[in-house]
Amino acid sequence: MKLKIKKEILLTNLNNVSKALSNKNLIPALNGIKFELNENGLYLLASDDDIIIQSFINQKDIKNIDNYGSIVVPGKYILEIIRKLPTEEILIETDGSKILITTETGEYNLNGIGSNEYPNYNLQLSKNPIILSTNILKTAINQTAFAISNQEARPLLTGINFKIENNNLEIVATDSYRLAKKIITLKKQQKNKIDITIPGKNLIELIKILEENDDNIEIHVFSTSVLFKFNNILLQSRILNGSYPNVNNLISEKYDTKIIVDNQLLFDTIDRVSLIMEKEKNIIQLQGENKDIIITASSLEIGKVEEKINLISDISKKIKITFNSKFMLESLRSLESKEVEIQFNGDMKPIIIKDPNNDNLIQLILPIKTY
Repeated sequence: MKLKIKKEILLTNLNNVSKALSNKNLIPALNGIKFELNENGLYLLASDDDIIIQSFINQKDIKNIDNYGSIVVPGKYILEIIRKLPTEEILIETDGSKILITTETGEYNLNGIGSNEYPNYNLQLSKNPIILSTNILKTAINQTAFAISNQEARPLLTGINFKIENNNLEIVATDSYRLAKKIITLKKQQKNKIDITIPGKNLIELIKILEENDDNIEIHVFSTSVLFKFNNILLQSRILNGSYPNVNNLISEKYDTKIIVDNQLLFDTIDRVSLIMEKEKNIIQLQGENKDIIITASSLEIGKVEEKINLISDISKKIKITFNSKFMLESLRSLESKEVEIQFNGDMKPIIIKDPNNDNLIQLILPIKTY
């Protein structure tokens, strides 16, 4: 394999596939990035056997090609070398076991692994993919991913559930203490129902690669995997086994009372008040009556903080409730609305956080029992 390519083109694509690299692989080849050059262009591939990312550089974006071939290159080193090279153009040569990177000022000779030792992944496409705007999917994942669990004892809760019926896509994440639910209306109705749970960490890597634009992304669903196709990239993730819990019964349409308040004002107030709390506790109290709420936090070691907020609407019933400030801040941050509606059903029932004018994103957090 021998080619000449611009540094920035190669680096961009290496950065994309490197999101799938891990240093915990039992298979040595998976610590590397597979380079495969053929008549179409250069394919770069990386995987940790849980997520697979392939990036393609078209032949027209490669300055010169002399020979085709393939090799697996140590991922950590090739990425750092290319990133720090001072020149705009790079000459890459390989004999299948070593790779030579040449610039105007130097040479870098790395030991590689034969491409025949790399697992043969089948990145197939389905006939009827789900098609979404890149921006819509990226926003939806950002609005839900923070609610996934990091406890491997309940593996399904470490994922994000995608459920499709007709033309409604429902995206849900929960760690059993809080919940985030996003509803997207698809342009095209789906013939088959879909109910899959994708590892949250893989979706977080996906949105790191996604650009902020209105280009389409294709979602290809299979029995054990899901593949995302966009621009020149294919990203495939495994699907978690098992049935995701039915969370809709947690979201009540009735409530005892509600408040409507400026989102940024509430966020800033809770952020300030929670400064005196120990990081592992994050417990604050909200009390409300008439047209005011009082946010309070206290610490035996540091002291007590209290702030009052004027509401946009009157409270129909007195409120006194305690919750995790970190969970509330993350829920408020996910909403794009200027105002926020918070619904209460007593001091031990879930708190609902939403846009007063839109039900397509609902956040839920459980209160904390303090007695």
